[in-house]
Amino acid sequence: MAKLLVAMSKEFAKSILKTLHRRGFQAYLVGGCVRDLLLKREPKDYDVATDATPEQVMEIFPETYAVGAQFGVVLVPLPDRTSEGAGSADVSKSETVEVATFRSDLGYSDGRHPDEVRFSRDPREDVIRRDFTINGMLLDQVTNEVVDFVGGRNDLEAGIIRAIGDPGRRFQEDKLRMLRAARFAARFEYEIEPATFAAIQELAAQIRVVSRERVRDELTRMLTEGHAHRAFRLLDRSHLLENVLPEISDMKGVQQPPEFHPEGDVFAHTLMLLDHLPQPCPPTLAWGALLHDVGKPPTFRVAADRIRFDGHVEVGLKMAQEICRGLRFSNDDSEQILSLVQNHMRFGHVMRMKDSTLKKFMRLPRFDEHMALHRADCLASHGNLSAYEFVEQKRQEIPPESMRPPKLVTGDDLIAAGHTPGPKFREILEAVEDAQLEGRLLSRDQALEFVHREFPT
Repeated sequence: MAKLLVAMSKEFAKSILKTLHRRGFQAYLVGGCVRDLLLKREPKDYDVATDATPEQVMEIFPETYAVGAQFGVVLVPLPDRTSEGAGSADVSKSETVEVATFRSDLGYSDGRHPDEVRFSRDPREDVIRRDFTINGMLLDQVTNEVVDFVGGRNDLEAGIIRAIGDPGRRFQEDKLRMLRAARFAARFEYEIEPATFAAIQELAAQIRVVSRERVRDELTRMLTEGHAHRAFRLLDRSHLLENVLPEISDMKGVQQPPEFHPEGDVFAHTLMLLDHLPQPCPPTLAWGALLHDVGKPPTFRVAADRIRFDGHVEVGLKMAQEICRGLRFSNDDSEQILSLVQNHMRFGHVMRMKDSTLKKFMRLPRFDEHMALHRADCLASHGNLSAYEFVEQKRQEIPPESMRPPKLVTGDDLIAAGHTPGPKFREILEAVEDAQLEGRLLSRDQALEFVHREFPT
């Protein structure tokens, strides 16, 4: 479905360009889609820049969402989306083409939005306000002409991330661009141009003023695009890491027992683990992997010449809760991330678990993510996958119906047997379920007899 939407978006963007040209306006593809087309990658979405004003765009394309008209931005939905009558909040970026009027921006008091926008008929004015040279090229898909005022094509060929114009000014306009520089450099395996990198190092502390939601989304992209290790090394070198995730920065230099972690300190282990995550990687798995050992730095101690991290899971869980809360994760995402942190050490006990305990463990929501985290954890340290293979074998052997068998006893049955409702109910029902999961109880009569014997009234 996603590929179909991208293909539709590409053809629709071409039709928008042709329509604008027929009406006498300049119109180009712009930004990341031009970069990706030149790299022979499939763009995720398509953006158009034109000298038509928002009002003119909305007149030409009546079915539009003027979500940023004050900044010259209009979203034109794909034809099939307009027929569904979807509201702008329901339409994703891949289901629209963004049409933006050429403009120059005057002042950025809030460090994100321009104080004043002046529309222009000159595409050069529009380009020089953008972030990086590789994102500043224009493409007329009707004539296939690339218009490059900022040297983006040369930087693309040289593998360089370079701010357009003065790097300090570009980052003052929108501080999030500092994180985007690291993400692009990691994704494309490019180098950040020295003056651009120096400006990031100088202004890194100002990333703290960016909304936590925007920071979260940018970090999530770094974690899930397949180059997280390199991205976080760049965040560390640029001083951004200590300002966005100091808990991860604190992992540096925290040594681990070499017999279990020959790879080095907690930071090195965490980044190596990110290399072993599956692709595509669910965001919750990526964040669970990043935070799984976050409790190690504050629990580090040496006892009898041994390095210990007593209670690091419990401490890490509390720290991860604060991080998820601070980054405004949804409740569902937070719950899964915290579950990954809380349960990652349990794989060390799977071969000694009772059947009931193992089955309950394997019933955790999105257990595939727990498996993927454990596998990556092993590959980034001692390399022993025996516990992973044991659980994988059990998952193949155990029928689904025996993982979640129907209840043999209910609360009503306990009341009928003379038990008073209260906390004891849960203990009894869990004991019955455990015996059932272990194959000791096969029928309702056996279960009632078990309750009568083990929990007399």
